[in-house]
Amino acid sequence: MRVLIICTGNSCRSQMAEGWLKSMFPTWEVFSAGTHPQKHVNPLAIKVMQERGIDISNYRPKLIDEFIYQSFDYVLTVCDSARETCPVFIGLVKHRLHHDFYDPARAQGTEEQRLRVFAKIRDEIRTWLESIFVKYF
Repeated sequence: MRVLIICTGNSCRSQMAEGWLKSMFPTWEVFSAGTHPQKHVNPLAIKVMQERGIDISNYRPKLIDEFIYQSFDYVLTVCDSARETCPVFIGLVKHRLHHDFYDPARAQGTEEQRLRVFAKIRDEIRTWLESIFVKYF
């Protein structure tokens, strides 16, 4: 199974989704990318995933162009902006699915308050992924 998860910055939502899927299905090929990738994965995304025993600290944001010619069983978009600007894939894509998650990088407040937002989105992403891929459990 090959899965690509796309968001705008590839620093939070898509990285967390990649971490979840890799932990759920270690034999799958799972990638994430962004339409306008940031320089680094958001440290708060790394922190909330570590709370669930998933290490995404070595992940890096990637430009979607790296994957345009590849084939995937699933291409998942996790924000409306990425869905609207998602390029046409030259390779075969069997399934395209979308869910717009709030961007936790926009959260305001103390680090603790922002961490709660990141944790909420982390858990929402897991629930969504489980609903899609429950047949593979």
